[in-house]
Amino acid sequence: MQQHLKHPIFKILAETAEQTKTEIYVIGGFVRDLYLERPSKDIDIVVLGNGIEFAEKVGQKLKSNVAIFKSFGTAMLKYHDLEIEFVGARKESYRSNSRKPIVENGTLQDDQLRRDFTINALAISLNKQNYGEVIDPFEGLADLQNKTIRTPLDPIITFSDDPLRMMRAIRFATQLHFNIDQAAIEAISSQKERIHIVSKERITDELNKIILAPKPSIGFNYLFDTGLLKLIFPQMANLYGVEIINGRGHKDNFYHTLQVLDNICQTSEDLWLRWAAILHDIAKPATKRYEEGHGWTFHGHEDKGARMVPQIFAQLKLPLNDKMKFVQKLVLLHLRPIVLAQEKITDSAVRRLLFEAGEEIESLMLLCNADVTTKNEYKLKKYRNNFELVKQKLKDVEERDQLRNWQPPITGNDIMQTFGLAAGKEVGILKNAIREAILEGDITNNYEEAFTFMLQKAKELGLEPVTS
Repeated sequence: MQQHLKHPIFKILAETAEQTKTEIYVIGGFVRDLYLERPSKDIDIVVLGNGIEFAEKVGQKLKSNVAIFKSFGTAMLKYHDLEIEFVGARKESYRSNSRKPIVENGTLQDDQLRRDFTINALAISLNKQNYGEVIDPFEGLADLQNKTIRTPLDPIITFSDDPLRMMRAIRFATQLHFNIDQAAIEAISSQKERIHIVSKERITDELNKIILAPKPSIGFNYLFDTGLLKLIFPQMANLYGVEIINGRGHKDNFYHTLQVLDNICQTSEDLWLRWAAILHDIAKPATKRYEEGHGWTFHGHEDKGARMVPQIFAQLKLPLNDKMKFVQKLVLLHLRPIVLAQEKITDSAVRRLLFEAGEEIESLMLLCNADVTTKNEYKLKKYRNNFELVKQKLKDVEERDQLRNWQPPITGNDIMQTFGLAAGKEVGILKNAIREAILEGDITNNYEEAFTFMLQKAKELGLEPVTS
């Protein structure tokens, strides 16, 4: 493994270890990623002895500041583009009501035993007598080769001790496209209720990492099959299932949502656009109805879904800011381009879509494109072709009418000043009339035409301009 430790930092660490007669090892994710040939900027060093004191010695040699976290017994320093964390070898024991361990000094084997997965328990010696030797007591290298997530200890103990590891197992399987060992899957299913002792923030952090993976459906299938999804995100689990009445069923909205999510991941890495894909049909269970002679309907699911977004964001401790509003807007509007693609596209309908979507129009079109999951090749081709027509029409109308993030040419203040009005009903009527006239194409989007139209409309209301 020596040839992989090319970075000069390893030579400096090894020299310091020799000079201070300290035994040290590179451990964890950096070693795993070396074998997977994934870039890694975080190096974890386990020290048999005092990790903080050893870090300070390295800091002196590098003339680098060392950040010390005494309560965790760790120290960290930056060297060029690397972050190096030092910790003394430790063993851990847990209480049933907390995922925070009781920590004692330990051996290298104790430290490897406390690691979550075999692929994260790999260590490489930085000591003179066996520099570069891989210490692999749990066959982590074989698990890397076989693409398997497995725990060093009995998985029931591993997941009961720290239930966040259940989310991490699923996250690693999703990111690396690995399989979770069958015993570990069964342990997650049996220990799933333990997830309640983990903070919502930590759970959602892992969930977001799953969502940011190239194919998030891998993780969501694991979450659903083990029963974790029902506990951490019940609204999504409720999408599962097909009801049949009089021989008529509807598509399974859970698996449809996963397909839309995977589709959007092929065109965008934006976490919040991916959240919009997850939530676009979230209200379908609440709006599902069977209509005789027609079949299943989900009327208003886009509106109800948009109203559910703030509650879900609050529940998952996601940010209640512009990111939430972006997701909410896309959920509300996600049917609009699809409806346009099914019928004759009028300039008026396109103007309204541009007016309502604003800067999010491209994201909305990506979501709608991803929402087409039919297996029928004819329907798929027809939808795709119609979407191209909608996109071209959006481009043409936008260039001509400039309605994106549109501000009306006549403001409420203009109306009040022109007619000597206080804020009230008449101002609202005139503002709405001007907006509707522009969106319908009765007048163009400029001040002169809008002002002339306003005077005519005001006359109908019995209003006259004030003379100065």
